[in-house]
Amino acid sequence: MASDTFFSSCADVLSLCQSIKDDLSAVLHPQTGFAPRLRDLCTEQYLENSMEDVVVTGMDSPNQATIDLLKMERNTWSLLQHLMGHRKMERHHRPTARQLLAQNPYTPTAVLAGAIQSNSDLLQELIIVKEWLHEIAPDPQHPEATTGYWRFTKYAVMQAHRSGAGSGGGGVVKEMDPDVVGRGEGRGALAGDDSGHEKNLMFALYAYIRAGRFTEAADLCRNSHQPWRAASIRGAYLFRWRALSLEPEEDDDDDDASEVGEYDIWEGNRRRRLWKTTCTRAALNPSLSDPERTLFAALAPSPQTYAVLKNACRTWEDHVWAHLNVVCEEKEMSELASLKGMSWWESNESLTKDGSAAAGKGASTAEAEEEEWQREVIGVLEGLSDITVEDGPSADHAMHFSQLQIILDRIPTLLEAFAIKLKDGSFTSQTFDYVHMCRFFAHLCLFLQLIDAPTPPLATQIILESYLQVLEASGQRALIAIYASALGENAVERYALFLVSLELSANVAERREALWRAKEHGLDVERIAVVTAERTIERVFKALPTLKGPLPVLVDGGLQAPPSEMEGLLLRSIEWTVFSEATYGTALEQANVTLRYFLGSGRIALAQELLGMLPAALSSIAEPEEHATEYMHYRQFFMVWDVLERVVDVGTTEEPRTRDEREGWEAEYKESIEQAYDLGTKLLTSEWLVTDVEVPGGVLIGDARRRELIRIRQIFIPELVLRIHFMLVGSRRQMPGNLKRALHLVNVVADSRYKLYEDFIGIGVAQSGGGSTRLVDYLEAVRKSVLCGVEGGGTSDLFKAVVK
Repeated sequence: MASDTFFSSCADVLSLCQSIKDDLSAVLHPQTGFAPRLRDLCTEQYLENSMEDVVVTGMDSPNQATIDLLKMERNTWSLLQHLMGHRKMERHHRPTARQLLAQNPYTPTAVLAGAIQSNSDLLQELIIVKEWLHEIAPDPQHPEATTGYWRFTKYAVMQAHRSGAGSGGGGVVKEMDPDVVGRGEGRGALAGDDSGHEKNLMFALYAYIRAGRFTEAADLCRNSHQPWRAASIRGAYLFRWRALSLEPEEDDDDDDASEVGEYDIWEGNRRRRLWKTTCTRAALNPSLSDPERTLFAALAPSPQTYAVLKNACRTWEDHVWAHLNVVCEEKEMSELASLKGMSWWESNESLTKDGSAAAGKGASTAEAEEEEWQREVIGVLEGLSDITVEDGPSADHAMHFSQLQIILDRIPTLLEAFAIKLKDGSFTSQTFDYVHMCRFFAHLCLFLQLIDAPTPPLATQIILESYLQVLEASGQRALIAIYASALGENAVERYALFLVSLELSANVAERREALWRAKEHGLDVERIAVVTAERTIERVFKALPTLKGPLPVLVDGGLQAPPSEMEGLLLRSIEWTVFSEATYGTALEQANVTLRYFLGSGRIALAQELLGMLPAALSSIAEPEEHATEYMHYRQFFMVWDVLERVVDVGTTEEPRTRDEREGWEAEYKESIEQAYDLGTKLLTSEWLVTDVEVPGGVLIGDARRRELIRIRQIFIPELVLRIHFMLVGSRRQMPGNLKRALHLVNVVADSRYKLYEDFIGIGVAQSGGGSTRLVDYLEAVRKSVLCGVEGGGTSDLFKAVVK
């Protein structure tokens, strides 16, 4: 559902805002903050989806569910921007309405209403939500333009007067005053075209009021030649007079006002209570059309007019707006009514029967009423969770549920509820909106972290983990680090698991880039590299067979089977710890572990390949001594192994034809043999891979590493002895003294100082198998070499070659 660019664009917003996280005002900036940027991204995305649907299918909205999701997410980010900005930013203290009136009883009603709002956090937030609902309301549809006031009806009335005919029954009205239709039956009706235009005008005016655009609604009335309707709409404005205001209003611009001299001009409705009573009666008048009644109910929301207003609500947002309109209006009017005894304007508008102003409420009574009102409001809001809607997503949709919890200031509860759904499997990747909701909630958690708002740690971890899985499934490897870094203490482990999941799909350059990307987001690259290597090895060793049972039969490297997937993963696991010198110590230990496995399973070619991947600097590491010595022994072994293979290669080369070529070949051959013999005997007599473990009863117990080292000796000591032996015997014609060397090698094998014979017969590892066979092979080779000493006849002395 979400494009690749959408994923990366969201990550760019997160990265940008993380760079300014110490500046709360910047993160909460109404245009360039975190929430507005994501709101704009959602807008771009759903517009793009809408255009693609139209182009591809020729339909208006075949993918309406996706578009609805994006629109609702856009609206939710807008709501978060409005509310979280209000909740987190420091607010200036403003005097209460009673304090203002104590200083100036002539304080205008608009200023008093502003003071009432600013001293009630809940009322402030409800007004913010109402303004948000205005912002996301659909754009009104203008009715067709008209050239005059009820033009077609006027023609009909004039015609009736000229002909002397009256109007009655279902005919056209005979008067042209605005109230003619509402005065009851028998007055007739408007001409058809005018009636249609009037109905469309009412719908458009209601849409403007629904969007909070009162001024544009009044302008539309004037353009439609109905200025009295403009006056009715402007009656909703509270009375204000800057010249009488000691407390500046929030929307005042002193410089502009002083320039145009507006301080001496009053505006708004001085008799708003009377106006509201009139609107209420009009809304409840069954003689008026339903669209007109709805318009008056929207202008004067109250418990009495709510039933009329409710009938016009089609979406969930409409219902929320209708409820909040009633709640906010009633609260403001009741608070203003309580000021009758102090406010000159309120007292003059509404007096008691004896003409005296009513007394104000006491402080304790006002506080109790405020608490009761808050409980009622919360109950009203909670009731919106299961209200029935006619158009758009239902009230129980996840995004509507989220918006309601945000309004109720229950965001931690919201996050925990979503995390539970993820954890218990009731919301899975098979769900239509899984990707969308995981992305939204992940960014909601990160937004709250940026503004230092409380978030439940476990729920946050579950949600971010789910989004990381979404990114992995979508192939968004480059974005994993920035989101993993938000996991706090679990960030290293989680990013390491992602790197492990790359397996063999990424080359060395891609692995290095993925690892170093973590540094850009404040993660410990060295720790990640170590953990990645450890988790890879753990995974591989669970899948590979253990080093037990009979010793493997060695096969030349070029003839060995290619590495399995797990063997390849084990081989390349070393890459994570050789990217940086800081992890060379771990690389040394890891290289020893891997070499032990490859050599212990007879995979000599893989062991050679691994050694070629390691940096030369590993050889200079001296601590810990145990690891350094083991690694040195492996390098020593491969030096011998390589030279022995070189002897074979040179020895099997086709003999040169010229004398000079032959002399050169013999020199190279002899040099290779000398080097192989020297290095080989040095290894055999240097306690290669010998451990200090005690072996009671000839059976190793406990240390797995020592068991593996003994296994490697049992595989390669006999192999080296045999290869050196055959090399010497095979080169006896070019180097006659080599036969004697081969027979003296027997003494080295039998020498109790070196105990090489133990590696031939398998002492130290229970049921290793194969040891006695290698000993038989060696003894047979020695027997044949003794016979070679008497070849050619002339003597029967079997020790001739030894003493010669």
